[in-house]
Amino acid sequence: MLTVNCMWCNCCYFFIFTSEGLCTKDGFCNLKKSLFSAVFGLSALCRVFLFLCSHSRPKKKKQRTMWVEIIVGFVIYKLFRRFFYDDDVLDMEGSDSSVLFSVADRLKKLYGANVYVGLRIPDADTASRQSIDMVLLTKQELVVVSVKNFSGILTIGGDGSWLCEKSDKRKAERHPDPVEEARKQASILESYLEQRGVALPEGYICCKVILPNPKLCTIPADGFPSEVITHDQWIQLKPEAKSTLSSWVKSAFRSGKKDMLESVNQNLDFVLSSAPIWDRLELKGNKYVLGEFQEFKGKEEDVEALRHIRRSKVGRVVIQKTSMFGLAPSRLQVLYRLRDYRSEGASELEWKEETVRSSTEIIFQPENGSKVRKFKLSSVSSMLLSA
Repeated sequence: MLTVNCMWCNCCYFFIFTSEGLCTKDGFCNLKKSLFSAVFGLSALCRVFLFLCSHSRPKKKKQRTMWVEIIVGFVIYKLFRRFFYDDDVLDMEGSDSSVLFSVADRLKKLYGANVYVGLRIPDADTASRQSIDMVLLTKQELVVVSVKNFSGILTIGGDGSWLCEKSDKRKAERHPDPVEEARKQASILESYLEQRGVALPEGYICCKVILPNPKLCTIPADGFPSEVITHDQWIQLKPEAKSTLSSWVKSAFRSGKKDMLESVNQNLDFVLSSAPIWDRLELKGNKYVLGEFQEFKGKEEDVEALRHIRRSKVGRVVIQKTSMFGLAPSRLQVLYRLRDYRSEGASELEWKEETVRSSTEIIFQPENGSKVRKFKLSSVSSMLLSA
């Protein structure tokens, strides 16, 4: 009878119930029989292996067994990571897209204003689309916000480019001047708004560059343009009072201008809400990916069931689980709503649904990504498609 007690083996059982994405408020709802089988199988193999090791060496060498336990435990941990988590989801940890939405959420709370993320504004001069991280719309002004998630030591070169040095890289990364890029984006956005019938008062549109990464050091700290908001300044922002604003907030986002006419503000909201955007994937764990949806991949019958989900017809997709207690084959409920091209005020269209295997994948091309990514539907919460 095996009596070897392995700390790592016992932790395997605890790992299942505490791993993110495996155990939620619904308890066992997200577990499957295959997961139990895998854990019990790996644990049994581990116990047998350690039993043989402990009985094949003298007692004075028990210390070596401890190292064996550590190594085996590490291997099991790696196997769990590969088995339970989608690699592409892991790659998105701390991604620039997730940082964008984190910054946007904070701006909403600080200013109680509308923030439009991931815009793709047509540029008439180049016959292409200009990506804009986000636009902040207040009653006082319209702010084009560029978010740079740089880390390391940041300086400005003699030619105006930004140099970012990292300890793990021998050569400094060189980036085009983000402030100049943001100014260009503001100019393109202003032209686009004029084409759509919204003429802005002179000086109402401006730009800011936010550096939210706490692992970034700017040298010299005060040597960057006034449009740049460093991490230290970013964390000092406080929710504004209705009657008063801190002096720094005034200098960062306000210019003491008169409130924009309400009608102009409403027109801006309508135009920006309907402007072209990147497709958006929301993953489990509040992670986001901006880019272009390509297609679904999986079993033929599942792909056929989802054939109606195309950007020309569908604007939003929501993924829900349908399995109970992990005992039934894992299936996912895909809810989607058709685009409503009717006049404003018409009743909303009903949600449609399809049930497919959780192994079905979304093929997605991330913004500025060098390769296409695959995301299992089980790792996706929702998808927003641009028209």
